[in-house]
Amino acid sequence: MKGKMDMKSRMTDPRTYLIRMGIILAITAAIIALLWSQLASAFAGNIALNSVIVATALIGVAFIFRQTLRLVPETKWLAQIQKTNRINPTAPRPVLLATVYAMLSDASDDRHLSALSLRSVLDGVAARLDEGREISRYFIGLLVFLGLLGTFWGLLQTIGSVSAVVSGLDISSLDFEQMMQQLRTGLEAPLDGMATAFSSSLFGLSASLVIGFLDLQLGQAMGRFFNE
Repeated sequence: MKGKMDMKSRMTDPRTYLIRMGIILAITAAIIALLWSQLASAFAGNIALNSVIVATALIGVAFIFRQTLRLVPETKWLAQIQKTNRINPTAPRPVLLATVYAMLSDASDDRHLSALSLRSVLDGVAARLDEGREISRYFIGLLVFLGLLGTFWGLLQTIGSVSAVVSGLDISSLDFEQMMQQLRTGLEAPLDGMATAFSSSLFGLSASLVIGFLDLQLGQAMGRFFNE
């Protein structure tokens, strides 16, 4: 019975979720390597916007890893309290659990908290954890927005270019070969617009999918940390 209780109270290491994140990033890197030539061609459709999308995705990945790593010292601090049943004054103070540290420091020697104090502590911890999730969710929405922005941008370019091609055709000319050459040359601009539209959607939505999975792992790590 005692062994079961000890196992039940043991804190989960947040780095377990980092392993899952690393696996999905490795799979993503493998897919990129296999489709490198096609992706490089799509990336060239709009280098400026696609660079912004890739940079945003990398920042989002770094932020989610940072938020997960922030749980590691907090978990160790709680595990130390569970083990020794007291606060070590020489240990680094927690950041996310600052309210917990303050309440336990001000509590009596037996470290008991009232129900109201416990509720206040849990609300403070939940608010700090939610702040990190809100930013990671913003990155997901931002990537979708950038992908859609490129889509509409490319479609506007396509519509304008098609209009220019149609209005520029000389239908009175009897030289059919010259007319087809003129049409072929004029269609290059609409095709560039379509490349912008589809490439930005490809990178934006794919990046949001990866960030969404990483955010899911972050949410699970924070949820487990909060419950424990």
